[in-house]
Amino acid sequence: MRKLTSFLLLAVGVLYPFLVYFGMQHVPPQAFALALGVAWLLRAPALWRQPGGRWMLGAALAYCALLALSGESQLLRWYPTLICTLLLLAFGLTLRYGPPMIERIARLQDPQLPAAAVPYTRKVTWLWMGFFAANALASAALTLWAPLRWWTLYNGLIAYFIMGALFAGEWLVRRRVLRQAA
Repeated sequence: MRKLTSFLLLAVGVLYPFLVYFGMQHVPPQAFALALGVAWLLRAPALWRQPGGRWMLGAALAYCALLALSGESQLLRWYPTLICTLLLLAFGLTLRYGPPMIERIARLQDPQLPAAAVPYTRKVTWLWMGFFAANALASAALTLWAPLRWWTLYNGLIAYFIMGALFAGEWLVRRRVLRQAA
């Protein structure tokens, strides 16, 4: 069930810009708020135990409540900015209260992570924070000043392309760092 809810939240996040683009004129904001709220509530038990998870859940549910109560369709475009800001904060909290988010993720794959790789994970956590900050700013700027189709293109395609390139580049560098550490 946990994997299903994780997949649901991921799918909603990835498809969200397209759902907004095609549904904004036909689906009331309250329906979006309900769907997002249900997705977040399904994910709540796992988030409760993650660094910053409670704040993420609270902020996302507050956003859903605001969207539902206001009925303002323009608020739909702020969701990617909110998510990037929440991820930025969550990653930042792990730098302050440790271990860094990327170290946590790396230890899921390799519980015996070499000590030499730990400083690298800290740097990569900073790198992802930079991405989330830049992405939040780009998404906010597009929300404020760009047509819906540009917002959809960026949030539904370009941002994921940048994330993919970042993942791939980091994976290549990580392999080299781990080889050097061994």
